[in-house]
Amino acid sequence: MPKIAIIGTTTWGTTLGVVSARKGLQVKLWARTEEEAADLTSNGPNQSLLPGTKFPSGLSVTSSLSEAMDGSKAVIIVVPSQRVRENMKLVAEYLNQSMFIVSAAKGLEIASSQRMSQVIADEINPDFRPNICVLSGPNLYQEVLSELPAATVVAAENEVLARKVQKLLNSPKLCIYTNTDIVGVELGGALKNIIALGAGIADGLGYGDNAKAALITRGLTEVTAFGVAQGANPLTFSGLAGLGDLVTTCASPLSRNHYVGEELAKGRPLEEITGSMTGVAEGVTTTLVVWNLAREMGLAMPITEAIYRVLYDGADVHQTAVELMMGGAAHELSGRKWRLFSFLRSRRGS
Repeated sequence: MPKIAIIGTTTWGTTLGVVSARKGLQVKLWARTEEEAADLTSNGPNQSLLPGTKFPSGLSVTSSLSEAMDGSKAVIIVVPSQRVRENMKLVAEYLNQSMFIVSAAKGLEIASSQRMSQVIADEINPDFRPNICVLSGPNLYQEVLSELPAATVVAAENEVLARKVQKLLNSPKLCIYTNTDIVGVELGGALKNIIALGAGIADGLGYGDNAKAALITRGLTEVTAFGVAQGANPLTFSGLAGLGDLVTTCASPLSRNHYVGEELAKGRPLEEITGSMTGVAEGVTTTLVVWNLAREMGLAMPITEAIYRVLYDGADVHQTAVELMMGGAAHELSGRKWRLFSFLRSRRGS
């Protein structure tokens, strides 16, 4: 059976490794230290994070990158967004022309404002860049590990590549669809975390389902407007990597970003919340990057702006929420420098 390498022992990285090994693939899960690799080999996954999970026989853990990468058909990058670049610097020398490079990290790099596929492209041989694709969708790791049905999207500029990765990773309980809009799939996966912070705040304040539905819907429009401004296909945001991921992350108590929002509504400081977490809430850094990009583009992003004020300016959660809910209403698809109307006009004229 084909071999794949997974870079990162995060909960999602471990989950993808377990799912792939259950399918019958040979999986090498790379840990950064010999101590971590030995612990995982001896004791299995962290039971406080992955209760009841055992490594299938086809999955092994190693701290040797050369061992993990040797003979692999694909390498899947599953580390926090701010650590993708440093990890790719290590991985780059082991890549080859035929290896699929799959990004499963959801975020934007603070220093460069780049998407993860762009960060990866920076660090590898230009000849290998056509092999880059991204994996994103409504995939709470706890449910995927429990073999509850789920679906996700693999996007590549070359549809043939997307289909090859689909065939390699598709499994009975994790259905993988394809797309050629890398920009839209990546931005959908990253920006939904901003809206999830807001949904957590709304739940924490007891605003109810009407308010949360309004937030999710307006959030989707805001994310779509940003995506279109970045060159994405707006239709991507009605799919699994857009609406699907947004609904799951905003509605589920299993979401880290939703949790952070709820805790902010209780009055806990951000540093205390994130410091007590075992995983990364990507929405915190994504908010900073998107807020800066929106300002540079002159793009209206009222929800992002509100979340930014709470996270980085110390704005009062209750007052900010009231101001956001009472914001001036206009046409649903109108906003400063939004190009949604022009897209619709161009579609009607085609």
